[in-house]
Amino acid sequence: MTSENSQTKWGQFIPLVIVFFFWGFVAASNDILIPVFKKAFDLTQGQSQFVSIAFYISYTVGSLIYMGVSLLMKQDLVNKIGYKNGLALGLIISALGTLLFYPAANTGSYTLMLAGLFTVGLGFSLQQTVANPLAIALGPIKTGSQRLTLAGGINNFGTTIGPLIVSFAIFGATSTGSTDMSIESVKIPYLILGLAFVLVAVLLKFSSLPEHPETIVESLEDAASSKSSALQYPQLVMGMIAIFLYVGVEVSTASNLPAYMESKLGFAIGEIAPYISLYWASLMIGRWTGAVEAFTDNMTTQKVLRFLAPYLAFGVFLLVNAIAKHDLTPFYVYGLIILVLIAADMASKGNPARMLLIFSALGIVALFTGMATTGIVSVYAFTSVGLFCSTLWPCIFTLAVSGLGKHTSQGSSFLIMMIFGGGIISWLQGFVSDSIGIQNSYIVGVLCFAYLAFYAWKVSGILRNQGIDFDKKISGGH
Repeated sequence: MTSENSQTKWGQFIPLVIVFFFWGFVAASNDILIPVFKKAFDLTQGQSQFVSIAFYISYTVGSLIYMGVSLLMKQDLVNKIGYKNGLALGLIISALGTLLFYPAANTGSYTLMLAGLFTVGLGFSLQQTVANPLAIALGPIKTGSQRLTLAGGINNFGTTIGPLIVSFAIFGATSTGSTDMSIESVKIPYLILGLAFVLVAVLLKFSSLPEHPETIVESLEDAASSKSSALQYPQLVMGMIAIFLYVGVEVSTASNLPAYMESKLGFAIGEIAPYISLYWASLMIGRWTGAVEAFTDNMTTQKVLRFLAPYLAFGVFLLVNAIAKHDLTPFYVYGLIILVLIAADMASKGNPARMLLIFSALGIVALFTGMATTGIVSVYAFTSVGLFCSTLWPCIFTLAVSGLGKHTSQGSSFLIMMIFGGGIISWLQGFVSDSIGIQNSYIVGVLCFAYLAFYAWKVSGILRNQGIDFDKKISGGH
């Protein structure tokens, strides 16, 4: 039976990652909906951004509802209904949200559209609470963060193709330039999406996914006596701040880049899109690299894959931009920056705390480089932040829920609650840029990374005191 537990359970893992794909697909598609709604409902730029706010705030509200229900039941909701049922329930809630697009389109109601997106997000909140710890649990603990990285790579595949598919469905062409459409055309893509949610819920219900994964249940005895809430674990409380700041720096680096390229470097708006897509592709490049260890224990194969995976992901980016007829010449040099990522990945030796420390330090270097240089060098410096953010979510998540035992899903819910950092930090950087200029405003990101590096250093000691040592787990994993 040992071989069973030292391998990733692919039969269970594959149905699970479809859910990760959906999150990416919908989140990135929101960027297409914003200009569509803005024109159709005659909104200001600020009002059109309610799309993002409705979607991100739903994660926090969803987590709060989850907490409330668990308190009323005097028992953790997911522990009660099971992980598989929790995922299916989340998908059904999201499907109900897509149904709201139908009356919203018929009556031309922006409020109903937002309510639909918000409901989809509520479902995602429950799915995220369940799916993140589940991905870590489906196999050996030592490759838990790598499995979560792999799931993240699938999520990024969704963010890469989502906007293309949704814009094609709405405009009948891949160019998002033409916004000649009626709000009616939003109905069909979202109803299809709702149908997909229901199908996957049924698929998961009949899959072999466990309701109560062993690795999460195992520590029931030791958790039962001492702590009554996930918030009594310092690794989780500090991890919540880390998730807030990590999502913040990831989103704000990208969302402030167009303003910098336009105002400081004189790029036309149409020329900026490939660079933004390179930023999100960088996350995919980093995640495909970081996921290598989840596939094989063979060291030689790992070394080969470590070089192949990132360039394969880079190839996907080049292909998508070639199809969109963008000039690829300026991007080839980015292949050299990817070597820094590969070296950093090797240096971390699969330890989530060490990886968090190295990648946060590189994030600081990248931002300072972007602030100190000009022209295309600064653009690539800021874009490379995507590479160094790529594996931070699984690192922070794994460290924050380690040792929580029966409080794992509650802790996971607290972490999901902090996703709204994406909205807050982006706004903060925009606010700071009004007084010190857009290029210097990236100091906000530097401060975020500084805390992440501190957390990486601090949490290792906290976990060691609780008898959790990732280096030992890695070396003695078999």
